[in-house]
Amino acid sequence: MTEQSTRAGNGKGRRRKRPPTRRRALGVAAWTAAGVVALGGVGLGYVYVKFNGNLKSVDIDAALGDDRPADVDNGSMDILVLGSDSRSGANGEYGADDGGSARSDTAMIVHLYEGHKKAAVISIPRDTLVTRPSCATDGGGTDPGGRRQMFNESFTVGGPACAVKTVEKMSGIRMDHYLEVDFTGFKKIIDKLGGVEVTTTKPIKDGASHLDLAAGTHKLDGEQSLGLVRTRKSVGDGSDLGRIQLQQAFIKALIKQVKSIGVFDDPKRLLDVADTATKAITTDRKLGDVKSLMGFAAGLEGIEPSGMQMVTLPVGADAADPNRVVPLEKETGLIWAALLRDRPLPAAALETGAKGQAEGILK
Repeated sequence: MTEQSTRAGNGKGRRRKRPPTRRRALGVAAWTAAGVVALGGVGLGYVYVKFNGNLKSVDIDAALGDDRPADVDNGSMDILVLGSDSRSGANGEYGADDGGSARSDTAMIVHLYEGHKKAAVISIPRDTLVTRPSCATDGGGTDPGGRRQMFNESFTVGGPACAVKTVEKMSGIRMDHYLEVDFTGFKKIIDKLGGVEVTTTKPIKDGASHLDLAAGTHKLDGEQSLGLVRTRKSVGDGSDLGRIQLQQAFIKALIKQVKSIGVFDDPKRLLDVADTATKAITTDRKLGDVKSLMGFAAGLEGIEPSGMQMVTLPVGADAADPNRVVPLEKETGLIWAALLRDRPLPAAALETGAKGQAEGILK
């Protein structure tokens, strides 16, 4: 039996070592927001109650029980980051109202290496066909899952717990945490940060995302940022893989912006950002209070954009449906094995697979 299968089959394991006390890109906006929230609470105990009331959390551990991969005590940490795009309520302007049905068009596994100075971010294309495990549904029933199911339907079927379960079954890696943010929250976070500066090497004009940018440097507000990370048809080969490449470039620009704009030196602005961020994100239960979120975010401070390796899960076109993709078994296996051992992603796993042809459009 391989190390990966041993871990996947054992629901009980040792806890990871505590890290040193020191995202469409919707999902990783939540990760960045966690860092903002951390500094927002320092020395300001009176805001704890307010921010705790803002936070929403889900108990992933209770929902999944022992049917999970074993935890590995190597100092690393794995986080599933999702972007939720239900088009009901305030999100209705981005498409027809779906009756409140939540969807996740962005999914990223963020692996923090031991010491939390470097990270690997693996984007999972939403149309990837996977074997979805059975999941509890909101109505109290059970969805049986099955083979050749679209990855992003896991969230629709069974919410955060089903999304986590699907990722853990396909990778053999236990997710330590869960973070989620929606359309409206993403826009508000960007606006409170004062926008994000990006440079486009080519014009981007996309009717579906309402984005019209000339080539050059732009300071994007929340609405424009959301349009950018939703853009697909007008960049690269028009596929979701091209959109992922845009998202990955935007994430690095966003993290750089948070570290450079001086928001931490402006108490009022900082509180506004923290208030908005805590309203925008949903976390797992272990991060569902400001104190825990602060401790988690402190472990992200040492990661610079240059220390983040951002890749897309190696996939190829599905033989039966050209609108879907399937994981390349050998290459994805190499990626999961590297993360399990807290090792760098092997180049051999990243050289093949479909590409979105949008790399370099945003810098």
